[in-house]
Amino acid sequence: MLSQKTRYALRALLHLAEAEAGRSVQAQEIASDQRVPRKYLELILLDLKRAGFVTSRRGPGGGYVLAKSARDISFADVIRVTDGAIALVPCASEKFYARCDDCHDEVRCAIRRVMVQVREDTLRTLAHTSLADAAAFEIADALGDTPEPAAA
Repeated sequence: MLSQKTRYALRALLHLAEAEAGRSVQAQEIASDQRVPRKYLELILLDLKRAGFVTSRRGPGGGYVLAKSARDISFADVIRVTDGAIALVPCASEKFYARCDDCHDEVRCAIRRVMVQVREDTLRTLAHTSLADAAAFEIADALGDTPEPAAA
């Protein structure tokens, strides 16, 4: 399950992806429009800035903008920054592998085999879904036209 932090991060990034190109968006606007607690959002935006997803501008007209194209930021990228592993169990994780304490034989473990397949299927979708793809869904929904999801 995605953490609340990840859902807020995705909502904030989608808000920026849908903003007029080059327009800085203040944290207060994002918090209000996306119904995210402002103080918590500011901490999330700081993490997203450190990860290279957003930049901030100071002064009048300041705020946040995407640091790179919405096409170049995948859901998998964001989840890994905010939640860490995408796998449901530590022994199935590529980036955050850890042996399960109660596992008697990892090589023959049926649970691990299934969870590795779940991770692969999930990762395929998350890695091939960009902020731009998701923003297109939201814009189309607002216009009453729902596009088909991108093929994995």
